[in-house]
Amino acid sequence: MESTNVQLREPPRGVTFEDAWASIQETARQLKETDRQLKEMGAETDRRIAEAARQIAETSKEIKKLQEETSREVEKLSKNVGGINNSLGRWAEEIISANLWEKFNELGYAFTRGVKYKYLRGRRAICEVDALLENGDYVMPVEIKSVLSKRDVNEHLKRIGKVREELDGIGDHRKLVGAVAGMVVEDGVRRYAQDKGLYVLVQSGESVKIAEMEETFQAREW
Repeated sequence: MESTNVQLREPPRGVTFEDAWASIQETARQLKETDRQLKEMGAETDRRIAEAARQIAETSKEIKKLQEETSREVEKLSKNVGGINNSLGRWAEEIISANLWEKFNELGYAFTRGVKYKYLRGRRAICEVDALLENGDYVMPVEIKSVLSKRDVNEHLKRIGKVREELDGIGDHRKLVGAVAGMVVEDGVRRYAQDKGLYVLVQSGESVKIAEMEETFQAREW
């Protein structure tokens, strides 16, 4: 009987319990370390968020403080500018209204009276006219500004309409003509007012004069 040689292999070495336990412990250690790092990162993030919130709150307070201070300064400036404008307005009225009616003598109006005029309805002022020139045939409301603007012209046109209503209400049917005056009057504003049929008075030396008019100028009558 022939003999057969058979070589037996050694079975592969398996993972022992000790190896598995060591691997589990290492994994647990790594997880614990990762958890610690995440907590530290979370704490740092929370600290940064809290610091950013604190800075934002402080910045907001500073901005609010600056806004309040700015508002106070603007209010003071507005009052000062308003006071200056009022002073300039009164100064312009005094200069321009002095002997104002005489400026229109050469145009044949011969006004004999000039007064400051306020139209009241009850206790409420409907309109106020800086100067009201009049004679037996005409009444002329005059608006006086330190710096005349197109808006001033438009408002004066409305004002003349209100004066017309009041005069009609008391049976005064004299004709109304209008005029505007300013210490500073740009050419564009002058032409605009004249196109609306208003006389324009401008500064001339220490007094005022009636601004030059086109030959086609026609004073509007109300």
